[in-house]
Amino acid sequence: MQSEAVYQHFRSEEAPLIAEFSDLINQAESEYRPILTNFLDPRERVIIAALLPDNGLVKFKSWGGFKDAERQRGIFYPTYFKPRQDDFELTLLQLRYPIKFAQLKHSQILGTILGSGLQRQVIGDIITDDQQWQVVVDQKISQYLINQVDRIGRTKVKFETTLLSQVLLPAIDWQRAEISVLSWRLDTVLAMAFHFSRKKAKELLAADKVQLNWSRLNRPDTQLKLQDVLSVRGYGRVKLVSTTGVSKRGRIHLQVDILKK
Repeated sequence: MQSEAVYQHFRSEEAPLIAEFSDLINQAESEYRPILTNFLDPRERVIIAALLPDNGLVKFKSWGGFKDAERQRGIFYPTYFKPRQDDFELTLLQLRYPIKFAQLKHSQILGTILGSGLQRQVIGDIITDDQQWQVVVDQKISQYLINQVDRIGRTKVKFETTLLSQVLLPAIDWQRAEISVLSWRLDTVLAMAFHFSRKKAKELLAADKVQLNWSRLNRPDTQLKLQDVLSVRGYGRVKLVSTTGVSKRGRIHLQVDILKK
C-alpha cells in the first residue's frame, strides 16, 4: 500500500511516523541494502506493515531478543538479504543487585536509564520474573550503561552483559475481560476498563498520565480502534482485542486484555 493512501487509515498525529518509515523503505529499495531501525513499539510495526510495497521488493522483519517482545528492532531489506538474529544488534544486560534486601520497579529502572542521557528508542524491553531484572538494548550503548549506572534509587546495582539465550521468561499477567460501552471515546473505554468514573478518566488525561499506543495525549473524545493499547500510569494497560456485538440499546461489547499494576 502506498504511503499516501495509508494516511487516511491512521491518526493525524501518526503522520510523522508514516513519513519516516516511508523514507526508510525507499532507502532500502534505492540503495538495495538492509536498513536497521531503532526499537519499535507494536503500533509502529502495524504502521510499517501497512506501508510495505505490494511489489515485494522491500521486506521487513523485527526481533526484540525473545518471543513476543513488545519493543523490537526492525530491518527493512531487499529480497537477496536473509536477516539473522545477530543482524538486529541486540545486547541483553543483567541487573545485579541485592535481591534479598531491595525491590526494584520497571519505572525506576527505565527512569534511571533515561536519566543517564539515553533516548527511549535505544532501549528494548525491561524484563522481570518477579525477582531478577534484565534489559534489552542497542548493542552500541551497552557499555555506556555498564559504565554510567551504578545506582537505582538508593539501591546499588551493576549491569552485566549476558547471552540472549539466557533471557528471562517475563512475568506478565494479561487478563481477558468483556466490557460494554456506549461509544469508542477514549474516556468512556478507560472508565469501563479500570472501573472508575469518566470524570476520573478526564482527570488522568489532563494530568498527562495516559498514553495511546505509546504516545501521550489528553483528548478524552479521541476515537479508539481495535488493537489500540492504552497505558495509564498507576493503573496498568488495556488492549482492545475484538468486538462481540452491539446490544439492542446500542452498547458496544468489547473484548479487552487488561494488565493491572
